[in-house]
Amino acid sequence: MRSLTATIAGVLALTAGAAAQDAARPTLRVGRGAEAVHLDGRLDEPMWLEADSLVGLTETEPAQGAVPKGRTVVRVLVDARGLVIGIRCENPPGVPIVSFSKARDADLQREDHVRLVFDTFRDGRTGYVFAVNPAGSRYDALLSRQGEDEQSDWDGIWEAATSVTPTGWTVEIRIPIKTLSFRAGSTRWRFNIQRRTQANQETDRWAGPRRDWRIGQTDHAGELLGLPVFDLGRGVSIRPSLRTSAGLPSPQADLEGKIDGSVDVTKRIGSDLLGAATVNTDFAETEVDARRINLTRFPLFFPEKRTFFLEGADLFDFGAGLSNDLIPFFTRRIGLLGVDPDNAVAVPLRFGAKVTGRVGGTRVGALMTHMGALGDSAVSTTVAAIRLSQNLLRESSVGVIATVGDPQGRSGSYTVGADAIYRTSRFRGDKNLVLAAWGLGMDRSAARGDQTAVGVFLDYPNDLVDANASWKRLGDGFDPSLGFVPRPGVQIYTLGVAIQPRPRHFGIRQMFIENYLSLTTDLTGQWQSYQYFFAPVNWRFESGDRFEANYIPQGERLLVPFEITPGVTIPAGAYHFTRYRLEAEFANRRRLSGQLTWRTGGFYDGKLDQFQVLGAWRPSATFAIELNGERDIGRMPEGNFTATLIGTRFRINVSPAFQVNSFIQWDSDAHVVGSNTRLRWTILPVAELFIVYNHNVREVTNRLSFDSNQLVAKFQYAFQF
Repeated sequence: MRSLTATIAGVLALTAGAAAQDAARPTLRVGRGAEAVHLDGRLDEPMWLEADSLVGLTETEPAQGAVPKGRTVVRVLVDARGLVIGIRCENPPGVPIVSFSKARDADLQREDHVRLVFDTFRDGRTGYVFAVNPAGSRYDALLSRQGEDEQSDWDGIWEAATSVTPTGWTVEIRIPIKTLSFRAGSTRWRFNIQRRTQANQETDRWAGPRRDWRIGQTDHAGELLGLPVFDLGRGVSIRPSLRTSAGLPSPQADLEGKIDGSVDVTKRIGSDLLGAATVNTDFAETEVDARRINLTRFPLFFPEKRTFFLEGADLFDFGAGLSNDLIPFFTRRIGLLGVDPDNAVAVPLRFGAKVTGRVGGTRVGALMTHMGALGDSAVSTTVAAIRLSQNLLRESSVGVIATVGDPQGRSGSYTVGADAIYRTSRFRGDKNLVLAAWGLGMDRSAARGDQTAVGVFLDYPNDLVDANASWKRLGDGFDPSLGFVPRPGVQIYTLGVAIQPRPRHFGIRQMFIENYLSLTTDLTGQWQSYQYFFAPVNWRFESGDRFEANYIPQGERLLVPFEITPGVTIPAGAYHFTRYRLEAEFANRRRLSGQLTWRTGGFYDGKLDQFQVLGAWRPSATFAIELNGERDIGRMPEGNFTATLIGTRFRINVSPAFQVNSFIQWDSDAHVVGSNTRLRWTILPVAELFIVYNHNVREVTNRLSFDSNQLVAKFQYAFQF
């Protein structure tokens, strides 16, 4: 009886604490009249003056808790079809606007911008991010992992317009309600806003203005009050696409041409769930992957970029602290044979269906796809996945995941797993703490060995001290058909501690003294790899520049010879060596910016020097040139080798709605120069045109000769009912 009484008292205490927290949140009451706003960024309609406003932003950088040097005024108007947010950003005298991007989904972190976060379910787990800079560049993303991550490849339907004023800049943002999922009947959402003034590296936030808390941690957000009953209509969107292509797949081939179409359909199931279906799906507009040099024994990770799989992708997140050692459900396994861009082959995706959203306090993600056959390379097959996660306490959860099917058509394939994550941002009053445990099992016909994986994770991610530790055990037969596991049959231990003081002397904004240890053993405990990463110097200056020096002892045990490059094979054995790194980064706020990296030291039984250059020149917001280059020079007893990778990107941003990007890459290993030129014209928020041209030339006997090309045009239009 006493234990029951204590349990009830504990629950009542948690409930009372939650109620007190909600009562303490800053609030903003929305105004009416959004339908009358002409979206020009000027904020000159009379309803803007009549609406309530928030002006109480607080500085988080460089001085936590200080009064911002520039005033920010925010108002929100609504109607039955959506929201319009108006923001006035005033700069202090003499502080210039830093803005050089117009492209969709540009990285706005190092230029002036405003960032909005909406938690439409008020559960502190997921949400939406919208950001705009003074040039009108729009960025959007889905929040995941309680605001720790943002999935920026998601693109919602919304608009923004900006105007530069004598004292700063203003912006109007229109978000149709059909772009968002939300809790039915709710008249309040969690909301937060953050402003960045890059010239003086100042960050101001409305709610939860602490460095330990990210703006994506919506448990500390404010609230929008007075939301209406939104009109979702029938909640149906039908988006047909027409695609035409022509090209030469090889020097000897005849011209190939094709015209086909696809259709995507979404249906609101209430306001909490979204059903989606796709037929004959085409991903012609997806940007190509950037090539990378791989000097390891294991496959590299390349993220998902295809639109259909990105919608609601946050709901499929599993566990915590897994990184790229293990992803139980990796959508690049669907419709692609091989995840390495050099070897991946596209497989026809004939049909797909998905349900994402919430049912009460349970987050739901379910996906099923059917892939067609591709000659002798792939058979027709169907795969599916489901993920359920139940909210617990304020920020915690428990969940399960399951997948069935195999992209290669192997029978009996499935994966099942469960996870539990305890999160709090109130540890010792106001610190973040994460504790997680998870387990997975799989099977498949002819699969052998230990087909299970388990792990635990501890994280203390805060501003002054950022520490974490983890343990993973992956069985030697653990190879999920729809997962990504580069290295089975191992135990992986990690321990990291970073001390991050802010000295406020010598022009240093923050110092990072980093220590990260990783150890990989086989299942018997014999070491396979280890690395100690020590950064005694990692200084970020008030100017935005950064300098870093690292010391990295490491070791590798090769059970079989390792061919690092054709003609250079390292014998089996145990190797211990030390690497060093020097790195200088020049602030992105300048028209000309970049990063220089030099890695040197031992490499197995030889020596390796790696030189990397990242650069960007932005003479205006309309035009930019970006460069990345890497040159690796290895001197080994088994033979010397070099590897070179050069990539150049040209960006022409006529307006935030019309962009042309051309990405050219050369890889000395593949001996191919490839270019991907992509025009994206957002004619209307619901209508887009893509024109993509790919051209490849191959180095043959020290000469470049034509290899292949393809021209693709795709038009899509969303009919919303």
